Formats: sequence, structure tokens, C-alpha cells
Amino acid sequence: MLKFFDDTQVGVIGLDDIMAELHAEGRKATDETTEEIIKRLEARKNYIPSSERARKEYAYVLLKEYRKYVKDRPGG
Repeated sequence: MLKFFDDTQVGVIGLDDIMAELHAEGRKATDETTEEIIKRLEARKNYIPSSERARKEYAYVLLKEYRKYVKDRPGG
């Protein structure tokens, strides 16, 4: 579940699996990794709005979540 600035929450399919895959690939928490997360979410049929503003908000929230994911792992 992603939580946005306005307290909106959005469920996404496969986010934990995607983060685990990226972490196993040794991906750092970067803008490039965030774009890859969005790409993989869309491939799993998650709806990501196409507007630039919405995608930036998603990217910000996903980067924050991935940083937290990496930090909570051994060696993170």
C-alpha cells in the first residue's frame, strides 16, 4: 500500500516482489531504480497515471519506500 502526501492510499500488485528483485540485483535507491519500479508495476497491470505530476508523486513515494525496504534488509 502506497501512502501519498494527501493521505491517499493506493494498493499495488507485486510491489514487494519487485523490490525484492531489485534488491537482489543490487540496485541502489536512485531515480533510475524508481523508473524501473514503475515500469515493472505497469507490466503487472498496475495503473499508474500518465500525467507528469502524478508520475513524479509516484516516483517520490516509491523511492521513499524502496529506501526503507533496503534499509530494513541485512547490510542495508
